[in-house]
Amino acid sequence: MILVVGAGFAGAVVARQLAAAGLRVLLVEQREHVGGNAYDELDDHGILVHRYGPHLFHTQSERIFGYLSCFTAWRPYEHRVLARVAGRLLPLPINRTTINQLYGWDLDEQGMIAFLAQVAEVRPMCTSEDVVLSRVGAELCELFFRHYTKKQWGLELSQLAPQVAGRIPVRTNDDDRYFTDSFQAIPRNGYTAMFRNMLDHPLIQVELATPFAALGDCSRFRHVVYTGPVDAYYGYRFGALPYRSLRFVHRHLPDTPQYQPVATVNDPGPDVPWTRTTEFKHITGEQHPGTSIVIEYPEAQGDPYYPIPNPSNEALYQRYKQLAHQEAGVTFVGRLAQYRYYNMDQVVGAALAAAQRIKDGLL
Repeated sequence: MILVVGAGFAGAVVARQLAAAGLRVLLVEQREHVGGNAYDELDDHGILVHRYGPHLFHTQSERIFGYLSCFTAWRPYEHRVLARVAGRLLPLPINRTTINQLYGWDLDEQGMIAFLAQVAEVRPMCTSEDVVLSRVGAELCELFFRHYTKKQWGLELSQLAPQVAGRIPVRTNDDDRYFTDSFQAIPRNGYTAMFRNMLDHPLIQVELATPFAALGDCSRFRHVVYTGPVDAYYGYRFGALPYRSLRFVHRHLPDTPQYQPVATVNDPGPDVPWTRTTEFKHITGEQHPGTSIVIEYPEAQGDPYYPIPNPSNEALYQRYKQLAHQEAGVTFVGRLAQYRYYNMDQVVGAALAAAQRIKDGLL
């Protein structure tokens, strides 16, 4: 039997692939539900909400989208975000409309290109601050990025690796979609239903509310797939890897058909402690006389959500990675096990590759 630890994307995909190859799988999950942070459920008012914040599936990979399509039908959905800046709600990522509305201008695309060239600061790309300043200059950095980053990560832009800010594009046209991937959709019946379909296999046994530590000696398993925090696996031998956590405040607003014009509104200013508010009906397309929202408060303590990418944390992870490479019969895969900020499709891709390696070694 194969042991898979964790019922999020990484664990569920690996479990399904191994079971489909004829291998018996025991999947254990410390929470009381499958789906990891993508778990969704009906709230007390009958609205489908994402319990751990909004999860928007997007990918360039037809293979990954096709794989998940075996377990769900889809609702096409393109995510849009507005940022509350200078008393206005402005499109994010920054595009031509953002600048024209912010400054009261009427730039065409060439004018937008010229504006960005004028305000950009030429500097080496060593930190996220360098990335932002080289793209949009000091004023837009202050309005949209500096304080939001401080709230989200508990660190200054200058303390974060370049790839953090590098994830957010700047556009010279009016494209206001948050993502531009070829495949953008939401599981029609929710993520939890998709996970349940994925794990519905006679060779998969799922045990919820079961911490990994409760299993004791795992030598009885042919192989272990571990998707939890790699530092926890090794008893924090070199110290704990830093993570940023979130506190989610869910609210239902009766007799409010729509709370905000798009699914997510960011609050990048320093005047409020939260970072963003998401209204789920935009995402699911549900009809309801009321609406349900979630407000996100970043915190230093709590469940690990975001690995914090900077040189010292990466150096600490590399020490754990060395141990993991030497661990016989154990595969580490997923955001926590690999200390990487993976999108959902990237986790699926990593899990498919891991499952193939395991099958090649066992069959």
